[in-house]
Amino acid sequence: MSERDDEEREFDLRWADGAEHKEPSARARMLAARWKENPPGPVPFRADPEHVGRSGRRSSWVSTVVVLGCVAAVIVLLGYLDFRAPY
Repeated sequence: MSERDDEEREFDLRWADGAEHKEPSARARMLAARWKENPPGPVPFRADPEHVGRSGRRSSWVSTVVVLGCVAAVIVLLGYLDFRAPY
């Protein structure tokens, strides 16, 4: 087979997008069948504020202090190593 034959047989996405009927996916068919008998209830987009706790999260200023402290420690360590390096 020549390379030209392969190009002619290649699937053309424009042709597929122009199709009049598109069959739904297997998951879409399964959900449609399930929801026909038992439709889903409303689901909130975000969690309720009562379920979101701040006990496990650090505040933003504590995180900033931790990051800046690490940066300062690295700068001091590099300065100390450079100071002790023999010339």
